[in-house]
Amino acid sequence: MSLYNFYRISRSSETKIPKEMVDATYRRLRVRTFWGATVAYSLYYVCRLSLSVVKQPLIDGEVFTAGQLGIIGSSLLFVYAVGKFMNGFIADYCNIRRFMATGLLVSAAVNLLMGLLGVFHGASGMASAVFFICFAALWGVNGWVQSMGSPPGIISLSRWFPLSKRGTYYSFFSSSPYLGEFLSFIIVGLVVGAFGWQYGFFFASAAGLLGVAIILFFVSDTPESKGLPSVQELSGEQMRKEDGMKTSEIQKSVLRHPGIWIIAASSAFVYIAKYAIAGWGVLFLQKEKGFTLESATQIIAFSAAFGVLGTVLAGWLSDKVFRGSRITPAVISGLLSFMSFALFLFAGGGYLLNIVFVSAFSLAVGVLYCIVAGVMAMDIVPRKATGAALGIVGISSYVAAGIQDIVSGYLIQGYTTDAADMSEAVYDFTPVSLFWLFAMLVAFVLPVVSWKRMKKE
Repeated sequence: MSLYNFYRISRSSETKIPKEMVDATYRRLRVRTFWGATVAYSLYYVCRLSLSVVKQPLIDGEVFTAGQLGIIGSSLLFVYAVGKFMNGFIADYCNIRRFMATGLLVSAAVNLLMGLLGVFHGASGMASAVFFICFAALWGVNGWVQSMGSPPGIISLSRWFPLSKRGTYYSFFSSSPYLGEFLSFIIVGLVVGAFGWQYGFFFASAAGLLGVAIILFFVSDTPESKGLPSVQELSGEQMRKEDGMKTSEIQKSVLRHPGIWIIAASSAFVYIAKYAIAGWGVLFLQKEKGFTLESATQIIAFSAAFGVLGTVLAGWLSDKVFRGSRITPAVISGLLSFMSFALFLFAGGGYLLNIVFVSAFSLAVGVLYCIVAGVMAMDIVPRKATGAALGIVGISSYVAAGIQDIVSGYLIQGYTTDAADMSEAVYDFTPVSLFWLFAMLVAFVLPVVSWKRMKKE
């Protein structure tokens, strides 16, 4: 079997499900596919955030500087941005089960190699420049395969769910990154504290392999491949004129849609703020507010837990509470995100108060991101171009996140007063905090003032 045939979208099964069993079979496979993709994508994030947990041990051990860690982190984000754009278009044509499993398998292998490289470095005294290049290159490879997770997950919603249900289920799927963050910061943090930073990568690798097994066991490609009718026939949904067009033609129309690019720009600024917390939050709490590694990872883990709640609430708030309005929940969540982020960055406070600040921020930004980059985007593009729209939003988001990682790393390093022992260095986070906060402001103002024009296009 050729590589093309292995990954291409599944053909319709010649064996058809008996009519009396169609509804029960459809509902069972739909639920299995949804939860399989959702849980597996959360484990993608464990393989992506392992580096964020080990930054402080790497800096204090003088393995890398903050600036070098910013470059390593950005290597994943820049490659991920390009990969998400390309894989978003490619995944529209692919078997989502095989495509998603392949990405997570390679990501698990990368984390295993990084852990082994760390053990070898400590034992052999490998030159620091070579070690840095190896880490940056491997983390870049991780960025590409990480971009193979989200597109098939979102496309599974289009293939298995009618329009009337996609908003709610998209909210649940969008919570999976926060579940992954929670697992990363709690469990990986404990593993690193107990055994050393290398074992954080080993644990992430094991989590990735578990995710691969979940995808292969639970996820199905299309209803037709299982002997079922199409989702339009199953749900009684009317065919739109776009459904009869070629996928490539619809994708080109999405590229020309200005609304998608406005959403992409807003998402980019959301990701600057979001990845500031995910990538630098633990270090910020340790160096700016004096928390231990265990306490800092627990605080950021709470942010991930409340991010789950925010994304789950987003679809319900928009569809039910605000009767289909996208603007009202975007304004409310945007203002709450900005205020709680400002308090987290500048108000000080102890353990419980910082949990409140960061949890409120993640709750609100989860709602904002799901409304803007999810529901708004899905409102204005045809089903066949879901992956393409996701690719456009993704490349903008992760280029911005990558720039953020480099800028943040060098702002932190540039305003640090060195000491003979790096664990005693004095940090000034004010400049980088202002950079993060400005991004949060732009993130919600841009789509709010542009939404009416976007819907008319």
